[in-house]
Order: sequence, then C-alpha cells, then structure tokens
Amino acid sequence: MSDAHLILVSHHLCPYVQRAAIALAEKGVPFERRTIDLSAKPDWFLAISPLGKVPLLVVNQADGTQAVLFESAVICEYLEETQPGSPLHPADPLKRAQHRGWMEFGSSILSDLWGFETARDAAAYEAKRSALIDKFRRVEAELGAGPFFAGETFSLVDAVFAPIFRYFDVFDTIASTGIFDGLSRTAQWRAALTERRSVREAVGGDYGDRLRTFLKHHDAWLLKLSA
Repeated sequence: MSDAHLILVSHHLCPYVQRAAIALAEKGVPFERRTIDLSAKPDWFLAISPLGKVPLLVVNQADGTQAVLFESAVICEYLEETQPGSPLHPADPLKRAQHRGWMEFGSSILSDLWGFETARDAAAYEAKRSALIDKFRRVEAELGAGPFFAGETFSLVDAVFAPIFRYFDVFDTIASTGIFDGLSRTAQWRAALTERRSVREAVGGDYGDRLRTFLKHHDAWLLKLSA
C-alpha cells in the first residue's frame, strides 16, 4: 500500500466510490486512487474491508499507523469534518440533517437503479422504471432554482446524485427510458452536474464502454429496446 496520506480504494463503475472521489476533488485534497477487480478481490483488500465492498479510504497517519474507513457516507462525512476547502454540508443543523436524508434517498434510488439495469424481461424493467419515475418526481418537487440541489452551493447531495445521472448519460445512448420526462428542474440539475469538473473526473474515460459491457453481461432488457 502506498504512503500517500489518503488512498481511495475503488472500482471502475461503483457509484459509491464516485461520491468519495467527487468530495475529495471538491475539497481540493490530494489522494491516490487504487482500483481493484471486485470479481477477484485481492487478499489485502479482504483483510481491511469488513464488508468486502468499495469504497475504502485508507488514512496514513503521522505516527505511521493506518486507519481504514468504509461506507461512502462515512467517508464523505469524515472528509467534510477534517479537510479544508469549501463546505459540502449546510451550517444549519436542521438543513444539514435534511441533506443527509436526501443522501439516503439517493441510495434508495441506486437500489432501484440496480434492478433497472439488470432487469432481463419487460415486467422487471417496467417495475423498476416506475419506481424510479416516482422517486424522481419527489426529487423534482424538492428542487428550487438550482443549479444545484441547494441552489448556488455544491453539496454532498450533489455528490450523491451525480453518479446516478451518469448512468443515464450512457442509457440515453442506448434507448429512451422516459424517466425524466416532464421533470424540468431535475433535467437542469442533471445538466449542471454533468458539467462539473469534479463529477467528470470521478470516472475514467472508458466508463461508458465498461457500463455497456456490464449490461451485456447481465443480458439487460434495456439493450433489447435498442434492437
């Protein structure tokens, strides 16, 4: 393992990794990224990851010891509390708690999104598509003038939703899902996040190809809609 102060253990497609990478970039904190293959997890990774999942943030401390943080929300909160740079949470405790709630809501969208992208038949696809439409309608009702979730200030909620929208940047090249139809504020938010440097650089240039390969591997119904 490197002696860099912060090491983000990653996977090419993981949206939870992207949250941490975005937060690190927004804070302007130097870090090393170490990407692993989750289908062949190395022993060193299994030894330090209690859940066998990414992301991990390895913190090399001044006394020579290492601390390992797991779970993206925990990592993002640690970065917010310890690193310089622009705040990514509101100062007001009530608003901060509300933001944390919407971060969890974003995680629930990712759960439905997994079912959506791995659906192998029309019924499963439509069930998850409907669930995503319902959830994004709730998001639409919460958004204001933008460009970000809380207006002019980029926050951890934006870091959570940016990887979600990135999926659809690829899906839209395959077939129309209709999930964002009529959701103008959500569409504007999505566009603003797509242009954000921290968001763009949170994945490699081959992200789209890797996601398409993932869809083919899972015999995704979405691919059949483009036939």
